[in-house]
Amino acid sequence: MHQQSPRAGREGDVLAVVSQSGPAVAFYDASCDRHLGTTEVPAEPHELCFDPAQRLLWCSSTYRSGYYHANTGRSTELTAIDPGTRRIVEVVDLAPEHAPHGLALDAARGRLYVSVEGGADRPGGVVVIDTATRRPLGRIDTGAPGPHWFAVDPTGRTGYAANKEAPFVSVVDLERGVLTGKVEVPGSEGLAVSADGAHVFVAAPYAGAAEGQTPGIRVVDTGTLSVTATLPTEHVVMPVHLTSTGKLLTGEVRTQPAPDSGPDSGTGRQMPGRLTVFSAATHERLGELEVGVMPLTVRSSPDGRLAYVACVVSSTVHVIDLDTLSTLTRLDIAKRGVPGAHGLAYIPRPA
Repeated sequence: MHQQSPRAGREGDVLAVVSQSGPAVAFYDASCDRHLGTTEVPAEPHELCFDPAQRLLWCSSTYRSGYYHANTGRSTELTAIDPGTRRIVEVVDLAPEHAPHGLALDAARGRLYVSVEGGADRPGGVVVIDTATRRPLGRIDTGAPGPHWFAVDPTGRTGYAANKEAPFVSVVDLERGVLTGKVEVPGSEGLAVSADGAHVFVAAPYAGAAEGQTPGIRVVDTGTLSVTATLPTEHVVMPVHLTSTGKLLTGEVRTQPAPDSGPDSGTGRQMPGRLTVFSAATHERLGELEVGVMPLTVRSSPDGRLAYVACVVSSTVHVIDLDTLSTLTRLDIAKRGVPGAHGLAYIPRPA
């Protein structure tokens, strides 16, 4: 029986892509990859999050220039964009909070959660935004200086913050607004919560301090807040994403060791990255595929058939058929004049 193309029926859907150095957000027709337009945003945009209830695309701007631990100052802006007109609705200033990065949405409660870095007067935390008024409601401390990625469980009651250098994932009660637990991991990058809320999949160790650590995905039991298994990978993982069909997508960052460094030093020339796919339910390794250099963000279409991998060094976005694990196309973001592909968002057409 002939299987319908994974691109069929996507007319009107849009893929939004951050250019970290642009600084801009580029929009593409999800059915044919046609470039629809570009919206300039404040410096160093990082992540995107689409709110289907308000029909707004949120973009976090993290630094004035540079990146984590190598920047010229921390930004304070969140930008709300109308994806239909591609116009900026509002730039929300979070000051004195700074370096907004990870974005997680609870559409049912109208809450956007934004991870922010700590400073001399406060630890890192999560700012809570009312999506209707676009105003901060408060913040939740995470007990670590640099929370980056953030994820919310299906109930909307519990959040998990990945911390690069801190040896734990922060667990926060979103209803009470307090830190309630810590899961021991050797520094963490991306993370994702299972559809039933029973497990969190955490990329660890932190890419900047991986020497002597076994790279992979730590599987956390949310009932006991303990690591119960590790899904091994050959290289350090940064982004982690769960599809609607239960596939766990991970982006491995590969380097070729310099001649005078050890095999586990983490230094050397950047090589093409790798998308590695696991079953979230069985932990079976389903396959892998080479992508661009330094994958930073992975997303999928709502039906779970397509994956999108943004690679910041090669400034490419790879569109992948997850049924066949093959590349359908590659978007060369730099050719649009907006280098440094980072955050992604899939925007379904209005109902």
